[in-house]
Formats: sequence, C-alpha cells, structure tokens
Amino acid sequence: MARLSDIIESFLKTLINEEEGAVEIQRNELASKFNCVPSQINYVISTRFTTDKGYYVESRRGGGGYISIKRLKTGCAGDYLMHIITSVGDKISQHTCEIFIHNFVDYNIIEDREAMLMKAATSDRAFMEVPIDKRDEVRAAILKNMLMSLTVI
Repeated sequence: MARLSDIIESFLKTLINEEEGAVEIQRNELASKFNCVPSQINYVISTRFTTDKGYYVESRRGGGGYISIKRLKTGCAGDYLMHIITSVGDKISQHTCEIFIHNFVDYNIIEDREAMLMKAATSDRAFMEVPIDKRDEVRAAILKNMLMSLTVI
C-alpha cells in the first residue's frame, strides 16, 4: 500500500502533466482532498518538488496557502542554467555577472536585448540605495531569480 506522501506526489505530478508543466493549488484544499493536515502537503512539496528534481515552487502564506509548481526545462540549456544557479553562491561581483550574461548570449540562451536588461538589473547603478557591502549578495539573488525564470517551462 502506498504512503500518503507518495499518493499526494503522484496526484500533483499528474496535475502538472495535464496542465502542460505548471499547476497552481491551495494548500488547504489539497489537504482536505487527502484528509490530511496542510503541513503534510508542505512536506511533500518541499521534499519531492525541488529544483534538483526539476521543479520550481513558489508559495504564498495566508488564504489557504497558494502554491505554484512548475516543471523546469530540461536539456542542454536548462541543465547549464541550473549549474550556474547552483554555482553562483551567495555573492557575485558585477564583473563576474556580466561575464555570465555575455556567455548566455554566446550560447544562444538569451538574446542581446535580454542581456542588456539583465546587465541593467544587476549593475551597481541599480543598487545605489543598497549598502556597498550588500550589493554582491543582492546581485546574486537577482541573477539567480532571473535564471530560474528562464528554466521554467
């Protein structure tokens, strides 16, 4: 007999496949459907729908807890982006960030216009109100968030 966690995982994967790679659910509604507590849903999502397993999860507290689960793109470009996301770390300099963005253009992952926007969003000029010692942290978070959006189907 399958465990409840396995059943919930299977149900969510079926929904994701039916919805062409993305699903939006409410934590409380799903818990009610499976006659379990919402924390059981949190457990399944946090352990079985991770970026290293090919999923991107966004959640919002309140109102039953809205959750969005998206399957990440696979293949050469998606794998490369996931490698960069995991290797960036907590900080990145503007110069290193620009090198990555330039490489994304060279590898045909993004277009020149997207590169210009990414460079503008991660430049020191965009962080004038951010303390100098925090800029590389903010830049890393922004870059990783932009790259995650490129890996979502």
